[in-house]
Amino acid sequence: MQHDNKSFKAGLNQAIPSSEAAVWIIGRTGSGKTACLVEQLCQWAEVARSPVKEPSLQPMGLVFASLNETRLALVERLAAMPTQMPTDLFASATPLGFFQAEVTQFWPKLMQPLNLKSQFPLRLHPETEQMLATQLWQARLESGQLRQAGVRDAEMVSRTLDLLQLAAFSAIPHEQIPELLQQGWVEQDGSSTLWNEMGEALEQWWRWCLDRGILTYGILTELYWRYLLPQPAYQQHLSQRYGAVFADDVDEYPGVMRSLFEFFLDRGLPGVFTFNPSGSVRLGLGADPTYLSGLAARCRVEMLPLPTTGMGATWGQLVVDCIREPLLLPQFSDAIQVIQTVSKAQLLRQTAEAIATAIQVGEVQPEEVAIVSPGFDAITRYTLQEILTSRGIATFALNSQYPLISSPLVRGLLTLSAIVYPGLGRLVDREAVAEMLVVLSQRSGDGFSASLLPPEWLDDAPPQRSKLPPKPRIDPVRAGLLADHCFTPDPHTPHLLPVQQFSRWDRLGYQAAQSYEEILQWIHTQQSLRPLPTPVELFERAIQNFFAEGDYSYDQFTSLRGLMQTIRHYWEVEARLRKSDQTRLNGTTEQRDVAAVGSLIQLLRDGTITANLQAAQSDGREGQAVMLSTLYQYRMHQCAHRWQFWLDAGSPLWLMRSGVTLFAAPLFWRNRTNRVWTAADRMAENQAYLEREVMDLLDRAQERVYLCHCDLTVNGQEQEGALMPLINAALPANLDLNLA
Repeated sequence: MQHDNKSFKAGLNQAIPSSEAAVWIIGRTGSGKTACLVEQLCQWAEVARSPVKEPSLQPMGLVFASLNETRLALVERLAAMPTQMPTDLFASATPLGFFQAEVTQFWPKLMQPLNLKSQFPLRLHPETEQMLATQLWQARLESGQLRQAGVRDAEMVSRTLDLLQLAAFSAIPHEQIPELLQQGWVEQDGSSTLWNEMGEALEQWWRWCLDRGILTYGILTELYWRYLLPQPAYQQHLSQRYGAVFADDVDEYPGVMRSLFEFFLDRGLPGVFTFNPSGSVRLGLGADPTYLSGLAARCRVEMLPLPTTGMGATWGQLVVDCIREPLLLPQFSDAIQVIQTVSKAQLLRQTAEAIATAIQVGEVQPEEVAIVSPGFDAITRYTLQEILTSRGIATFALNSQYPLISSPLVRGLLTLSAIVYPGLGRLVDREAVAEMLVVLSQRSGDGFSASLLPPEWLDDAPPQRSKLPPKPRIDPVRAGLLADHCFTPDPHTPHLLPVQQFSRWDRLGYQAAQSYEEILQWIHTQQSLRPLPTPVELFERAIQNFFAEGDYSYDQFTSLRGLMQTIRHYWEVEARLRKSDQTRLNGTTEQRDVAAVGSLIQLLRDGTITANLQAAQSDGREGQAVMLSTLYQYRMHQCAHRWQFWLDAGSPLWLMRSGVTLFAAPLFWRNRTNRVWTAADRMAENQAYLEREVMDLLDRAQERVYLCHCDLTVNGQEQEGALMPLINAALPANLDLNLA
């Protein structure tokens, strides 16, 4: 049923105050789902705000969002409402954030049924989880029991851990994982032994973590739905705290959320749920929209009219029909155009020049342009940013992540720690020492005063910086000479010699020699301390001493912040494990610390720990920059632009979802449990996902879409992706690029 927003809102306003109310709102991107949810939350708050005898017992509204970023945006939206809703009338959370908070708060209620020890739970970061699971399963990996043909050990560990998370998200006991794999995954014959081995490994991991009070997302989710939520005492407490539930974008939630929502509905409490039929971005990563949509049977279903601002209303169905029927060849207006070249290099240049020209002639503003692609490799991102920057146009990459080890500042600090601590000489070489000297010698004439690890680094805003960029006082050539003549490699005690050890040290210059002596003196000071500083203390002191001056870029500060967060977490986990594992108590405290530092350096050098750049939000540049984003991030962060450039539109990656689908994920969709997953099923699901993705992108484009296609891939193969019918039907772009 479709009708205008006014009548829809009026109907909700009458229904929400009733304790029997439950509304299921269906609408595509831009149709006003969130606006309706916000208004109904305000309506409920008006009723809940009426005078009560016990204000402290007044129930709150529980508000869910799919991402923390969207949750914060929703909270800001509520705070900006004319009714000025008090923040004590609602609590906001993401599904996983809610599970973690509840399990942590009610940990004592889980100790007795699970026979747990009396210690506060500690959640593992994914990278630490991978490392510890690899250590625990080392014997299984070496014996070949936990091994799959063509799969590396690291990927095998990751797959196994993902299965535990998928089962938890689907409210399936982890003991049933081997059975589900046996019944549904037929691509590998004779794999029942492997599935059983994976099940045994997960059971070992489950008990190992709980014995030490360590939680992963998969474990804490299963603890919540399986052991905490069924407890009558907890249910009573939950119903007393919350008087209504509001959930935005339910199509992105794990299936386990249905149990929580049904808890509220069973008690006749108000509930409002929004569902996007062209969403389901996280399908394959834990979301189960089909299972959650079963809640609609218990709600009054309201269908919002199609959005009027996006291109989806005008062209969406025609584009989807064109993809389904390649011979259709519809007639598109200049709203959908194609930029086509032979090579990828030509495509990147023409795309960037087309954007720059359109911005410079005033046809569009930078913040109104987005370049989206199935995946952005470093070369593609760098090329686009360099061309646009050279034309005076700022860019930013949405939710860009890169390995911490790719930062020279991080590599320099790791090399420094390997020199300070004894026994880590095998982790140091001449090139690393030379880079360390360059990095640690960076200074500027007008710096800022920083306290020990400035608290601003833990916030979104960068600290106040000087206007002068940092300049190394030891250039790479002099650093190489110093590493050649003053660095003594040694497996146990690698060390730096005085600068006079270099016979021509006078050729270095006063500035480089003085900076080198300062670094050397700092190292000697730390080594003379007893006991040696912990890694947290050492890195804090090094950051304060060497990086407290200079106008460092925000990504450099992000790297240092990510490094400190990683070190703090790693050391917290190490302290917890030492309380439980006698093997970790062998040797002196200093020897154990040094071994832990070595493991930490190796973990960082593996490149699995990333820094998350959000420079656009933090530097305030989102209002004047072109966005670069993957399809997944663009849709999850609910972005919208006047113009979209679909990069690599002819690539088969638009249909191949291997990068955003966990191993065996379809077996855990509740509507498919105990069913075989075939190649035909995978093709049909990929096609359905592509159609939703294209429709969603068009809903997020207000005016124009450019299909950016190159005939050949970087290795010379012809591209024939699923969007080729659309590329063939679109009009060639008519842009005066003024290319050289």
